[in-house]
Amino acid sequence: MPRQVTTSYPRDKVRILLLEGIHGSAAALFRAHGYTGVETIRKSLTGDELLRKASGAHLIGIRSRTRLTTGYLEASQKLIAAGCFCIGTNQVDMKAASGRGVAVFNAPYSNTRSVAELVIAHCIYLLRRTFEKSVAARDGRWLKDSAGCHEVRGKVLGIVGYGHIGSQVSILAESMGMRVIYHDVIPRLPLGNATAARTVDELCRKSDLVTLHVPATRTTKNMVNAKFLARMKKGSSVINLSRGDVVDLEALRRSVEKGHTGGAALDVFPEEPAVTGDAFSTPVHGLPNVILTPHIGGSTMEAQRQIGIDVATQMVSYLETGDSTGARSIPELSLPVQRHAHRLLHIHRNVPGVLGDINGVLSRMKVNILGQYLKTRDEIGYVVFDIDRKSPPGLMDKLKKLKHTIRLRNLY
Repeated sequence: MPRQVTTSYPRDKVRILLLEGIHGSAAALFRAHGYTGVETIRKSLTGDELLRKASGAHLIGIRSRTRLTTGYLEASQKLIAAGCFCIGTNQVDMKAASGRGVAVFNAPYSNTRSVAELVIAHCIYLLRRTFEKSVAARDGRWLKDSAGCHEVRGKVLGIVGYGHIGSQVSILAESMGMRVIYHDVIPRLPLGNATAARTVDELCRKSDLVTLHVPATRTTKNMVNAKFLARMKKGSSVINLSRGDVVDLEALRRSVEKGHTGGAALDVFPEEPAVTGDAFSTPVHGLPNVILTPHIGGSTMEAQRQIGIDVATQMVSYLETGDSTGARSIPELSLPVQRHAHRLLHIHRNVPGVLGDINGVLSRMKVNILGQYLKTRDEIGYVVFDIDRKSPPGLMDKLKKLKHTIRLRNLY
């Protein structure tokens, strides 16, 4: 049974809404902590339906389809935290979340192994041209031919982005007998026998397959374009399980049709259907040796279970102790549990003088401070006070009325 912390707000009054079929491990963890008001819905919600259903929630859990917009966040007066039970947080208006003092959590590393395994599978499928032979067999044509088919052993895998997933791919690839080179904008130590390429151009020239593991930024948008593909070895393939806008699909289509690019495996796309079963269209439909999968890189039961546990654990910790480790919208504070005190959480605009104003209130009311923790990030500040339990009445009201206060919570 997980350790419980006594909180000022009754657990049975906390409303938790989990959307999009989040793995049951999340709901189980919340209930194990004593939160009985957990509701799970298998689909995503939008617009007025989202507002009606979720506006009274204290915690909300989503995956990649539900959008937490400025309108929703402004209407959700009770919302304390939002959990993105996936890697990214692009589906949340982060500026609005910060401005409302809503902590946003995600699970950037929980599906690392699942994604890495699929990359290795795609390496094999592309080099063996498995997909097009499978389609032919399903259509009644027998393409038993070794032409253009190769083992992965001895081939060079180029990894662009050597973070958690890229480095895991590196380890698995070497175990298959591949040679690994990588490039990252941040200097990283190699694992195993992998070697760093000085530039992406060098990586392209040397690699038989290139796999992408980069975030969605202005610099990575369409980074795999006509020039990038032209620099790759003739007949080499590209794999993208990172972000949909990293590959220029029109350029990829032309390169495959001309015969320069030997194949591709794509799991993410610039525009993806919102609902399973919806129609899907892409410029690379129907191309030879091009594998398309519907954003399933992290879609294994093992990964989803771990994501459920990881995000729910962060949300419970924030709810019960104020610990914001892993938060994406407010500053991260790692906090001890103080048993014999009141704990106040104060989120505010990060402007000069705020901390002085807060301490001034505490000083004038003769509040004994047992501990104080502060962290700022960009425009937001987060300060936690452990104060004596014999605090004077009216303290919360005075702190709330301070000019730059965004949110104040009396934790326990």
